[in-house]
This record gives sequence, C-alpha cells and structure tokens, in this order.
Amino acid sequence: MRSRRGPVRTCVGCRRPGPKEALLRVARRPDGRVEVDPSGGAPGRGAYVHRDPACVEAALARDGLWRMLRTGADPEAAARLRQEIEGVAKG
Repeated sequence: MRSRRGPVRTCVGCRRPGPKEALLRVARRPDGRVEVDPSGGAPGRGAYVHRDPACVEAALARDGLWRMLRTGADPEAAARLRQEIEGVAKG
C-alpha cells in the first residue's frame, strides 16, 4: 500500500524543502498588503519560510521573500513582518 504524503514547499530563506505544515506562509493579499498567514489559506500570492529565525533573516536579507511575493522591499514592512513572524513562531 502506498503512503500518502502531504504537500511539500520550499523555504525562501534556506531553500530546503519541507512539509507544508512545518513552514509558515507569508501572503501578499490582493490589496497589496504583506502579512503572515498562519492558516495557510488566505487569498493572494504566498511564500513559505521555516519558523527558524535564521531562515526568516535570510529570506528578508536576500530579498527572497519580496521576490517570491513579487513586490518591492520596504524596510518598515520588513521590520513589521519580522515581528509578526516571531510572534506566530513563538506561540
């Protein structure tokens, strides 16, 4: 009998694949806002990152997150997003 595996996504920080449930989705909403999507089902373009602070830093430092979301990098938005991700990752 074949085992059913869940969806696999790639972290934009470390570029390693992982199960979708182990990664955190960041979404660019249709109105242009970029926010953390803990449910993983919000509308808009999404990018995935491990909950590890090193992966978050790498994704923001190399602008990989912004490229995947097809939007410009904004220092204030990056700081807000970093805080949002840390809040979701901890609790």
